[in-house]
Amino acid sequence: MNKNKYLLMVSSIGVFLLLAAAAVSENFMKDWHGIQGSAKTTEGPVDLRLRQIVNPQLKVTDRCVTCHVGMASGEQITTDQKVGAAHKPVVHSPTEIGCTTCHGGQGQATEKDDAHGNVHFWTEPMLPAKYAYASCGTCHTPLNVPNLPTLENARKTFERLDCYACHRLDGRGGTLRPGGNVTGMEGPDLSHVGLKGYNADWYAAHLQKSQQAVDGAWKTSFREVGETDRGALKIFLDTQMGAPKLIEAKAQFNSVGCAGCHTVGTFGGDAGVNLSLSGFKDPNQLNFTKVPGEHTLSNWIVQHFRSPTSTVAGSQMPALGLSNEQIDLLTLYTLSLRRRTLPDTYLPKDRVKAMRFGAREFASNGETIYTAVCSSCHGANGRGTRFSGIVPNPSITGPEFLQLASDDFLFQTIRNGRPGRPMLPWGDRVNGFNDDELRAVIAYIRGLGGNVQALPDPKPQIWATGDVNLGAALFTSNCSGCHGKSGIGGDGPALGNKAFLTSVSDTFLVEMIKRGRSGTVMQGFANPSPISRVLTQAEIESIVAYIRSLNAK
Repeated sequence: MNKNKYLLMVSSIGVFLLLAAAAVSENFMKDWHGIQGSAKTTEGPVDLRLRQIVNPQLKVTDRCVTCHVGMASGEQITTDQKVGAAHKPVVHSPTEIGCTTCHGGQGQATEKDDAHGNVHFWTEPMLPAKYAYASCGTCHTPLNVPNLPTLENARKTFERLDCYACHRLDGRGGTLRPGGNVTGMEGPDLSHVGLKGYNADWYAAHLQKSQQAVDGAWKTSFREVGETDRGALKIFLDTQMGAPKLIEAKAQFNSVGCAGCHTVGTFGGDAGVNLSLSGFKDPNQLNFTKVPGEHTLSNWIVQHFRSPTSTVAGSQMPALGLSNEQIDLLTLYTLSLRRRTLPDTYLPKDRVKAMRFGAREFASNGETIYTAVCSSCHGANGRGTRFSGIVPNPSITGPEFLQLASDDFLFQTIRNGRPGRPMLPWGDRVNGFNDDELRAVIAYIRGLGGNVQALPDPKPQIWATGDVNLGAALFTSNCSGCHGKSGIGGDGPALGNKAFLTSVSDTFLVEMIKRGRSGTVMQGFANPSPISRVLTQAEIESIVAYIRSLNAK
């Protein structure tokens, strides 16, 4: 009996000591106690207590300001400690929307690793500092971001025209010039003008003020701006949404052909995975077996861009030979694809159009369409690409091709694609092109090829006569090595493809066999070569007749 009493007493004392230790640890030994204890304000020490930001509309309860006390409402920390510093100026006040809305992590935790989400099974760890702008992806990406060269040209135009003399933008600009001279004036800060909107007739108003001024800044600092430069300025202003690095990242995505295989929102191809929510991938579900370095989502994405097949077994994505800068921008954009459901009061008008009304997140000009969709296969210059283990993609800007390919042929080819081949049907799908965009990309392709227009063809679509059996023999000996048995395709395009044969003319086939196709291995058979003899007109027409017969099989 006494033994039981002693056991109860010892266990009670043990429990008491354990609770006391827990109370001491919770109230005196936490990291945030030390941080707040060393923080000072102009009025003295701060109160030692848990701090939090609560936003019921966003369903946010964040205690991050318990450590980052300088970001809490009303706190003016004067001591020099990084963790206690105030948040740099941004579009939103963190005291309103919280921290995890933008940065990720576990808002209700007060231990560093827990709060940053660096714990097993936490699906949304905090974003790395270098990719912090990815958090702005829900709201701060306009629909019509161009490709990177166009965006860079727009930025340089803004700088070349010295708009910084009067306007601030992301901390740059103002009125002071080198030497201390004041030659400008204080115009509106344009850092968020893409969000807030601006007067579309700004140029006419500026020009009128400049012409009416007798002296001063309006007379000396403003000059007439050409139509081309005004167009570039519009692109630049429309993309100023408070997240410049993210806009640059989306422009990079629109420059390397990613949308040719991947869908984002309501636009893109379906040959690869849908990327619309790729920023929300759970790092605990990823395979890091072949990924060196940290087991983080950002590191996995970087390695996947660098070497797709070693990161994901069986991946059909080729190694694109991207630079580290390009990989960083594409990683930032991929992480930004984290479309949260937010109240409309927090969404800019572009995001409302996309998330509530299904507007496409894509520019509709021919250049952006081509670079975002077509360039991954046909190259930025239209001269084709060749990746190891993947069917080569032909040049589409050679003069022979553009002279023989009518706009209607190109239109039907892009619209209907090539079933069974990498070429998707871009005009017959909800996340593809409309007719005006098809025509715009055709015009851009012709521009890449030196504005070569198709030659008039007075003949009907099908006119070639010939012996199909002879054509079959000639095709086997001269063509099948590249175009495959029965025209199924190989290094050369699939000539037996029904979509191709429905839209192509005999003139195109005959002349292409005669002339060859520059930028490819296709040599013309009208001229002798060390590996093939000259084919007569009748023989070429027999080959065309055989190719036509494949459409019936």
